[in-house]
Amino acid sequence: MKILIRNLARDVSREELQALFEAHGRVQSCTIVMDSVTGGSKGFGFANMPVPHEAKAAIRALNNLELHGSRLRVKKAEAPAKAATAQPEPAAEQPQAQVDADAVVGGPRLKKDGTPLGPRKSRVFRKPD
Repeated sequence: MKILIRNLARDVSREELQALFEAHGRVQSCTIVMDSVTGGSKGFGFANMPVPHEAKAAIRALNNLELHGSRLRVKKAEAPAKAATAQPEPAAEQPQAQVDADAVVGGPRLKKDGTPLGPRKSRVFRKPD
């Protein structure tokens, strides 16, 4: 489980942070994010603990712990969200015209009660005989 550690004092070392987490279980890796310009700590880091119950115990024990004058904020790291600018690719089995029509309307069609309508049916116009 990946753990986010925020509000780290700038003088905390990676080894010191790893020792804090090793007191609660096995630690796979421990990193402190560094500023590329100044070379100093950005004030947060990550720890990887492979056993979930040990990671949860470490989160409970270390959250709000004071270290070098700063109160740590420790929680489970969230997965990064996909970029909002990425366009969804149309499915291969759907005709291109249908995908464009849904995009213009604003997504899938919904009934008044919020349930989705089925796929659009193609219209066939015939001349009367």
